Amino acid sequence: MSTETYEILAVKYAERTDRKRVESFIMADDHDAPHQLDYFVWVIRNGNRTILVDSGFDEAEARKRQRAIMRSPAAALEQIGIPPAGIEHLIVTHLHYDHAGTLSAFPNARFHLQAAEMAYATGPCMCHPHLRVPFTAEHVCEMVRHVYSGRVHFHEGDAEIAPGVSVHKIGGHSRGLQCVRVATATGAVVLASDSSHFYENFETGKVFPIVVDVEDVLRGYARLKTLAASRRHIVPGHDPLVLQRYPALNSRMEGIVHRLDVPRLDR
Repeated sequence: MSTETYEILAVKYAERTDRKRVESFIMADDHDAPHQLDYFVWVIRNGNRTILVDSGFDEAEARKRQRAIMRSPAAALEQIGIPPAGIEHLIVTHLHYDHAGTLSAFPNARFHLQAAEMAYATGPCMCHPHLRVPFTAEHVCEMVRHVYSGRVHFHEGDAEIAPGVSVHKIGGHSRGLQCVRVATATGAVVLASDSSHFYENFETGKVFPIVVDVEDVLRGYARLKTLAASRRHIVPGHDPLVLQRYPALNSRMEGIVHRLDVPRLDR
């Protein structure tokens, strides 16, 4: 059965260069080695539609959490000719601060979220400081307001967002974390988001320290591999290597916007 195929863009808007491996992996083997983390949103587009995956965070959140932000996600999209007001569908992989901020920058978007994620972010687990650290209350409250305005479409498990674009509940890092599977001319690409922060997570089985269920994380690594056309079609959520393994959209966007629907450069 035929389906639509898409171009996929990784759009970098922030980074953290002051991290160590102990912050990236439980039982890290070289605790003190530096380990950079990049922040992305992702664009899925073809001639029929443009879908945004995640909405990042803004300058105020960057100051609050001492992060280095280079550009707002909306400004980054405008750089490549995508007006934020033109986004009609926004997949929110989970409600952590770096994935669910700046929702107001997309005034016409319908938000796609796992029901389990909303229940988790507004439920008794948030009574525990350790579990609520990656959430920002105002982001969660804003999503609740969008529920009441009729702009949130909840999913329970696997769901099709558009022909050739589907979401799949993974959990682990957050209760309702979902990845995104996209049909492309080179096969099914899986945007892992935080179901695998780095290539090293799903390739070696190492777990990121922010976690609610380690078993779900490990099961998630296996699920990513079944959803993607190959392991080389899995794109982790925060790995700087993504910008080395895929080509820039153009010379002006080198290091900012790279294409993920084409074969990896490191053959």
